[in-house]
Amino acid sequence: MHETVTRCSSARLPVALVAALVVAWPTAGRAQGPPSDETLVLRASRVLDGRGEVLEDRDLVVRDGRIAEIAPRGTGSGERIYDLTALTVLPGYIDTHVHIGNHFDVDGKVHRQENDPSVAHTTLHGAENAFRTLMNGITTMQSLGSPRDAELRAWIDRGEIPGPRLLSSLGAVNERTGTPDEIRAYVRGRAAAGADVIKVFASTSIRFGGVTNMTAAQLEAACGEATAQSLRSVVHLHRSDALRMVADAGCTQVEHGWMLEPGDVQVFVDSGMYLGNQINLLFSNYAERGDRYAGVGGYTMEGFANLQAARPGALEFFKQAVATPGVRIVYSTDANAGSHGANTDELVAYVLEGGQDPIDAVSSATSLAAESLGMEDRIGSIATGFEADIIALDGDPRTEPAALGRVVFVMRGGRVYRNDAPRVPGR
Repeated sequence: MHETVTRCSSARLPVALVAALVVAWPTAGRAQGPPSDETLVLRASRVLDGRGEVLEDRDLVVRDGRIAEIAPRGTGSGERIYDLTALTVLPGYIDTHVHIGNHFDVDGKVHRQENDPSVAHTTLHGAENAFRTLMNGITTMQSLGSPRDAELRAWIDRGEIPGPRLLSSLGAVNERTGTPDEIRAYVRGRAAAGADVIKVFASTSIRFGGVTNMTAAQLEAACGEATAQSLRSVVHLHRSDALRMVADAGCTQVEHGWMLEPGDVQVFVDSGMYLGNQINLLFSNYAERGDRYAGVGGYTMEGFANLQAARPGALEFFKQAVATPGVRIVYSTDANAGSHGANTDELVAYVLEGGQDPIDAVSSATSLAAESLGMEDRIGSIATGFEADIIALDGDPRTEPAALGRVVFVMRGGRVYRNDAPRVPGR
């Protein structure tokens, strides 16, 4: 016997309340999914496998948190069947750059750490942000910057709260970290603390001109020691001089690069570095909520004006990267306070503004992103034996790119967290 599960409306408790509930009563988060000993069948008419292929009329059989079988539609066997035939099924999205703990305080301003010397406040808000992000179809996220991610990561790993799989740098290297030897020691310390990746600031924020402020020796120390510790290195930079030093240092991924020159795109081809370039969500978030940041830390309205002035350059370089064979563009939002849960706006923009082919955009957010994390054998593809991180979209993004953001079904690790009814045309 099996049970066919129908979709329901998306009416839910407010996100903040849900997050608080799942932290207070961990079983609330787990209760959304079926018991782990159940076999589920996701019945689909259209599957994007994340690797550029389209599978038609398939049953995805999920058992023990993994895709156990991909069978002809109607032949899969399990205790529960989810009818997704009206939707587009694909791997869960992987966002390679977020700041999951960043949030606004009760006074409406971005959080100041001096107001909260403990990790509890940030972890609670991180739980809310993680829940929002998961509901947006992100089943794996990489948070770059904060040691406070460790507690949230542990809660998610234990299954106590619902959220995307979380990888974190647990801090960052910058020019003030010290000499090359001091930087190497810092990287070893982050590795010992359990960091999944090393974050490196090769330049200032674009709000301060994006000026390169790390030396070649410092960058070689940061990325070289990361490699020695079997860790990846993700580098924030904006200018050509930094890009070339980073490539020479053997770093893994470049973030931003909004002031790069047209010829710099070849550096990515030659070096094999991944490119995470933002063209929409980050700019829109700061344009809408800049006053909530201004006056805190180094945030000023003048700085935000500098940031917005860089937006055309960011878009132009993205278009150049899209048009250049061999550039590995990975999905990267830099989601911050105010934009968690709107991550897919960036992916839609990749297609509508950046001109990326929809299938390539899907790959950038699934199999290619997984490759950039060194997890291409576990996640990012619809394939037998892979983690059952699976989402479904209301619409076909090949013909309607906006569908990339219309996530109505979310499964993470074989557990269903979202199963909404699709929109009714004309309403």
